[in-house]
Amino acid sequence: MTDASMPLLDATQLQRLAHTPPSQCQCALRNCLGWESVSDERWPAAHMRGAGTLRQPLPEGQTEASFEEHHPQGTRYDSPQAPIALDFFPFNRCDVYTCTRCGCAALKYTEFGGYYVDHRVRLVDAQWVVG
Repeated sequence: MTDASMPLLDATQLQRLAHTPPSQCQCALRNCLGWESVSDERWPAAHMRGAGTLRQPLPEGQTEASFEEHHPQGTRYDSPQAPIALDFFPFNRCDVYTCTRCGCAALKYTEFGGYYVDHRVRLVDAQWVVG
């Protein structure tokens, strides 16, 4: 669930939050280089602080954000080298958190299916953030 008080972040702000590279992650999220499923038990809630959101307000008449992905170099959704393109799925459904222990930034969104809820997390590598 999104905290309505979290500020909307742009690409430059996200890059600044990602000052610690994922290779230096020291928490339970260290393997979340692409989009990984993370249960509530595995999410290190005590150490994660909401830093902002990438969820743009929806235009009038639109009921949900786009599912269009951005892979100009042929990457896939779960690739650690896939661009972090804020206007595209799944980034357009993400909230941004920072870890108080290691300083890493993490993106988190929830995928909803007919009979499931799946929390997905990806650590932010600043080199992959595109405007």
